[in-house]
Amino acid sequence: MTALKLTGIKKSYGTTEVMHGVDLEIEEGEFIVFVGPSGCGKSTLLRMIAGLESISDGELQIDGSRVNEVSPSQRGIAMVFQSYALYPHMSVYENMAFGMRIAKAPKAEIERRVQNAAEILQLGPYLKRLPKALSGGQRQRVAIGRAICRDPKVFLFDEPLSNLDAALRVATRIEIAKLKESMPETTMIYVTHDQVEAMTLADRIVVLSDGYLEQVGPPIELYQRPANLFVAKFIGSPAMNIVDVLIENPGKLTQVKLSDGKAFLVPVETPVGAQGEKAYLGFRPEDVEVASDRDGLIEGKITLAESLGEVTNLYLDVEGVDEPVVVKIAGIVDMKRGDRVNLKPDPSKMHLFNSNGQSFLHL
Repeated sequence: MTALKLTGIKKSYGTTEVMHGVDLEIEEGEFIVFVGPSGCGKSTLLRMIAGLESISDGELQIDGSRVNEVSPSQRGIAMVFQSYALYPHMSVYENMAFGMRIAKAPKAEIERRVQNAAEILQLGPYLKRLPKALSGGQRQRVAIGRAICRDPKVFLFDEPLSNLDAALRVATRIEIAKLKESMPETTMIYVTHDQVEAMTLADRIVVLSDGYLEQVGPPIELYQRPANLFVAKFIGSPAMNIVDVLIENPGKLTQVKLSDGKAFLVPVETPVGAQGEKAYLGFRPEDVEVASDRDGLIEGKITLAESLGEVTNLYLDVEGVDEPVVVKIAGIVDMKRGDRVNLKPDPSKMHLFNSNGQSFLHL
């Protein structure tokens, strides 16, 4: 069953349009993550779903009913904010119960829901404490618990972990994953700029750029089959390497030529009319190996060797390529700044994008 349906959703501030007709269907029980660079419109879209921003054009449906003009409190939605938004003078219990008390819910029902949420989020020992006596991670769990108590149709999370340090982010991310497992029929929409959160939590990721929807799909699909250059470079860390090429012999096994004249085959289907067309070759840092002079396709000079213990990232200056080419190698390697190396990308994991940045059909 479709929980939310967005049809041609637009948002304008005066004459400036910031969301350009978003179409999206979200099924009941899905965990959807909105990602994109700062200013791409992900929080604006979330706030329109919540009713905190008006919709300039298009239609938003929740459970099959149009809600464009419905007030936020009547949409059956609970939102968890980046800033927690807890009442400092109220205990954890009172914060979690506040919304139900305003709605005049029976005392027994309030008690049942608060205790249930506290059990799910392991907040039982903290119910009598004030927010100032809690860690950042515990405060965020209280904010999530308050949302659970409302028993909403849809949860909205607006960068809920961005104020936490790295260790707390990991711990709270695990709590959110457990929460989703414990509430399989509840739809959740989550905004983040953190790719790890997106890749590990999402059933599907929605990639946004400048108010446009670039691609929607499961995390691994976006990683392995990006629809365009923007998605290819945005999903993955370090980002996908992009090299300018010319299409020499189009077809199911396409021959491409680098700026230094080297040519090789890529197992990506291209139209026959693409002969001589400028294109972009993409390969991920983990899909390339250091090769001998004879086997290497790309030569470069190391500008930085970033040893992280379990992996080493080599950043190379390659002639004719604007951005550094990155190679991810397992373990610690005996290479340093200034060394020249030859690279051989895995042909079966290369990506080819046309001159407009759109992906060619992968076999």
